[in-house]
Formats: sequence, C-alpha cells, structure tokens
Amino acid sequence: MTDQSLHERMRQAILSLALTPGERLSERGLEPTFGASRTPIRAALMRLEVEGLVRRDVRGWAVAPIDVDELRALAEFRETLESAIVRRATERASDDDLEGLANVAKSAAAAGTAEHSLDAGTSFHLELARLSGNDFLFAAMDGVMTRLYRTRWLEVQSPEARDRALHEHAQVAAAMIARDSASAELAAVEHLRGTSERLLTFLSSSRLSLRAHGIPVVGR
Repeated sequence: MTDQSLHERMRQAILSLALTPGERLSERGLEPTFGASRTPIRAALMRLEVEGLVRRDVRGWAVAPIDVDELRALAEFRETLESAIVRRATERASDDDLEGLANVAKSAAAAGTAEHSLDAGTSFHLELARLSGNDFLFAAMDGVMTRLYRTRWLEVQSPEARDRALHEHAQVAAAMIARDSASAELAAVEHLRGTSERLLTFLSSSRLSLRAHGIPVVGR
C-alpha cells in the first residue's frame, strides 16, 4: 500500500464517519485496521491534521469534533471565497463549460440518495471553482469542502434539503449562463448563508441527540 492510498483510506473513514468525531486514535491502534505500520500511519495523520480532520494533543491523536466556532469561521471565509469564484467563472468560463456546470447541478436530481446528493453538491462547487481559472481559488475551495463534508452529510439527510440545494445550485448556474455576475453572486451568497444558518440551528438544537450517536459538537 502506498502512503497516498493509506491517506485516502483514512481520510474516507473520517469523512464517512466510520471514524467518529472526537474518537481517540493511536498510531499502533490503527495498524491492524489499515494494514500499515506506524511510520506511514503517522505521516497520514500529519496530512489529515493539515486538512483539519484530526487534531493532536498531549494524549495523542483524535478525530476532529464537529466545531461550531470553526463552522462559523468557515462560513465567513467561504462566502468571500465563493463570491470571488462566481465572479471570475462568470467572466472566464466558456458557454459550454457553464452548460456543463448546469448539468452537474441537475445530476443531483437523479442521485436520489443522501450520499450521492452530497457528492453531486461537492462536485458542483468544485467545478465552479475550477471554472474560475485560478488554481489557488480551487485549492482553497477544495480545502473548505473537505472540512465541511461531515456536517454537510448531516444537512442532506432530508429530501427537502436536497431539493432546496438542487434549486439553489440551478439558480446560480442559470445566472452565470446569462453572464449576470451580480445575480449569480447574490444567488450563491444567499445559498451559502441559508445553508449555514440551517446547519448551525440544527447543531444547536441537536447536541444531545448527536452526542448520543457518538457525534460530539463543541463550541458555542
């Protein structure tokens, strides 16, 4: 097994909640689970720490908890980031690329399941970032989507939430196809703010039930 494939397997275990938020990890304890020795496991954990998926303290390693304070900070950063991305992509992307973005948004309708809807939504935002033509904007968006993946998983559990996201993504894409960057940016910001507010409200009201299912929520 390569170090890259080990990192991807551990990363997916965290994103899928197989390794739960707040779970204590040890390099030796992970050896039999992932079939690797301590040195590559330590290297993978260090990469996951940079991605914000694990944390290290005097006791060792732990899967990063769901952190409300971090989510608020990410929401502010993402709004600024995605506003810039939408403006650049509306200016720079070809007509065919924008039609392709609209098709990515529509693909979520055929996805059906929460998992497929989540992946389709992630693909929409990453494709939007790619169309900005700026590698740094894309890398920043990729990092944000990684940190938000687990909480977005909670968000897409209801069909209503999936339908809302589909509609809002389609609005963004339609405005971009019309080359109306102001309307596209407004639609994107409204989508992000609404999603963030609903998620934070849900986490605030569901702390006890989430903890009972092994998902601790920290922060205020």
